[in-house]
Amino acid sequence: MSRVAKHSVEMTQAGIDSFHSTIVIDEFGESREIFLTGEKPLTIYLDKIEIVTLMTMGAQPELLTLGYLRNQGLVKSIDDILAIQVDWDVEAVAVTTKQSDVDVEQLLSKRTVTSGCGQGTMFGHVMETLEGLSVNCPSFSAGTLYDVLNGVNNYNQMYKKAGAVHGCALCTPSGDIALFVEDVGRHNAVDAISGWMWLNNVSGENKVFYTTGRLTSEMVIKVAQMEIPLLLSRSGVTEMGLQIAKQIGIGMVARAKGKHFLIFNGSEHFSKN
Repeated sequence: MSRVAKHSVEMTQAGIDSFHSTIVIDEFGESREIFLTGEKPLTIYLDKIEIVTLMTMGAQPELLTLGYLRNQGLVKSIDDILAIQVDWDVEAVAVTTKQSDVDVEQLLSKRTVTSGCGQGTMFGHVMETLEGLSVNCPSFSAGTLYDVLNGVNNYNQMYKKAGAVHGCALCTPSGDIALFVEDVGRHNAVDAISGWMWLNNVSGENKVFYTTGRLTSEMVIKVAQMEIPLLLSRSGVTEMGLQIAKQIGIGMVARAKGKHFLIFNGSEHFSKN
């Protein structure tokens, strides 16, 4: 895997237990215990400026914060970040940086309400970062897709136990899983993976990104920012998501479950074998 030394950022390790339980009554009038997915608000403060409140399971709040700042273009370089401090007592994370040339308050004035679950905003300048960006969709086969799908089947632990979550994975074409993240919102999961890649200098080249969520414009934008050339989803695609994938050159495969899948972009790189 492509990586160099990990960046030095002072961070808490404040992940929390995401499992809870409750008693329900089933269709036969019988009571039984089931598991619930945890969900808590986490407000991000960037150099004491309130940015956003995310609803999250809270399993990897530091990586979630890193990826959010990266994907929203609120911090130019990870080397500008000095510390990420999560405090669940006040349901907040304080990010301290050494950057002085980013007008955060001006960026905050340009927000777009999106379809994102657990997030719901995208800063207007993000689209500008896509200008001139392109990736090369690799050659891939049905076997490639099946290997990834089989690989992620060994994960999804929260979904299998409690449901109510989305899962995202950074994969190799052979189906090896570099990182799998579940959260209440698909954007949280992709941001956590992006933060992990940023922190560890992991390249998106020759990777496959898998998600259980639908491929909306903002999901495709985030994968584009990570420069991952092949995107695989269990769910569907929006028109704008497809348009952006075509613009940047991302291979897009959706409705992938079992042996079924649909190629929306990149079919010229696909082989049956």
